[in-house]
Amino acid sequence: MNQGPRAAARNRAALVAAAREVYAELGLDAPMAEIARRAGVGQGSLYRHFPDRDAVVATVLEENVVQVEQAAAAEGATLAEVLAVLTWHLVESAAFIGLLRAECATVRREELGRAGELAERVERALHGELCEGGPLPAGSLMLAVAMVSGAVTGPTREDRERRALEAWALLGVEVGPVRPFPG
Repeated sequence: MNQGPRAAARNRAALVAAAREVYAELGLDAPMAEIARRAGVGQGSLYRHFPDRDAVVATVLEENVVQVEQAAAAEGATLAEVLAVLTWHLVESAAFIGLLRAECATVRREELGRAGELAERVERALHGELCEGGPLPAGSLMLAVAMVSGAVTGPTREDRERRALEAWALLGVEVGPVRPFPG
C-alpha cells in the first residue's frame, strides 16, 4: 500500500511541530537543519514542504492564529479560555510573539502585510462577546497581549508560562489552564 500521501502529511505535521519547538527555544533564526532533525526527516523533506524559512514561519503562525480563532468560536467560549490558548502560543512560539508585536524582523517586507493580517485576525477573535464585562476594554486587549508577550521570557517553557500568567494577573485578567486548543 502506498503510504506517500499519509507519510507526507505526517512529515509536514512533524515539521510544523518541530519548527514551533525550535523557534521557541532558538528564535526565528534557528537553523532549518535543526527543524528537520527534530522532526525526524531529512532536509529534502523539509524543503519539499516549505521552500524557505519564511514559508515555515508563515505556516506556524497561521496554525497559531487558527487555534485562537477556533477557541474564540467554540460554543460557550470565555475570554479566560481563549486567552489561555493565546498564552500557550506565546509561550511556545517566538514567531507568534513577533507577529503580535508586529516586529518580525526576519520576515521579508512583503510578508509584513501578511503578519499584519494575522494579527488583525487575532484581534477580531478576541473582541465581541468575549470582551463584554471583562476586566479590560476591548480596545485595550491587544495592548495587554503585547505587554504580556514582552514578559514571556525565560530559559524553560515553565519559566515563560509562569511569567505570562504573572503578567496577566498584574493586569487583573483571569486566564484559564494554558494549553493548545483541543479541536
